[in-house]
Amino acid sequence: MSRKAAVVALTALAPISWGSTYFVTTEFLPPDRPLFTGLMRALPAGLLLLALTRKLPSGAWWWKSAVLGALNIGAFFPLLFLAAYRLPGGVAAVVGSVGPLFVVGLAALFLAEKPTTRTLLTAVAAAFGVSLVVLKAGAAFDLVGVLAGLLSSLSMSAGVVFTKRWGRPEGVGALALTGWQLTAGGLVILPIAFLVEGAPPALTGTHLAGYAYLALGNTAISYFLWFRGIERLSASSVTLLGPLSPITAAVIGWVALGQALGPVQVLGMVIAFGATLAGQLAPAKPRAAGAGAVPFSSTEKNGQEVSMDLEVSGMRR
Repeated sequence: MSRKAAVVALTALAPISWGSTYFVTTEFLPPDRPLFTGLMRALPAGLLLLALTRKLPSGAWWWKSAVLGALNIGAFFPLLFLAAYRLPGGVAAVVGSVGPLFVVGLAALFLAEKPTTRTLLTAVAAAFGVSLVVLKAGAAFDLVGVLAGLLSSLSMSAGVVFTKRWGRPEGVGALALTGWQLTAGGLVILPIAFLVEGAPPALTGTHLAGYAYLALGNTAISYFLWFRGIERLSASSVTLLGPLSPITAAVIGWVALGQALGPVQVLGMVIAFGATLAGQLAPAKPRAAGAGAVPFSSTEKNGQEVSMDLEVSGMRR
């Protein structure tokens, strides 16, 4: 396996893990607390990584970490959940699947990654495949929900691009940078969650186990791998791994929850997965635009870590 293929495979574990959020949320967590769930995913994971790395931002990285944390977590989660409550899950997931197109445009503007016809077609094919997997007949549209879904996708896309642009400061590992972002994002969600949902619910052992999985495997480790992948791959390559999330959620729903998979859904999974593979085959020469950004070859030498589309569908229930 080539070094790039290994990085792609590790990065792909992030959206695959996010695809399990629907199952964990419906089977292990208290109902109707999406913002509290977002808080419990981000803030404990961020604080744990801060404790492990014992590194805090310095200089400009205080505001950069706050911006990245808000884009990737703090703004993304509430907008995602607003879309989930205003739209049928399938519609929300389809709206969120336009993320690769946002990334293509933002990467051209801020990273000088020139979009190619193949990249654009791949992004469109991925969105189409996701729509076949999750969109139901007679689905209703709500303007506020659609705008929230688009803004959540734009927020995550901007987070990907600026994470790529700014890299990370000299001497700071990807694990510490992940901790900074998760903590900042969690602090953004904290007042929103308590304002909208009130005091935390009473938690059982099952709830705590579910939150532990979300905070550790689904967030701390997954975001470490995600940000690590952004550092080593082109922005468009990373974001085109997003369709693995709804594919994973659909497979888990079929295996663990007995949800039917019809021929149209299977076709959508094939199209979305094919688009994901095509996105990794496209030539990519990521540029180290920010201080501390490290090119792919040197990071491999040194050995140096929202799509949350189906999570939208899961939070709807």
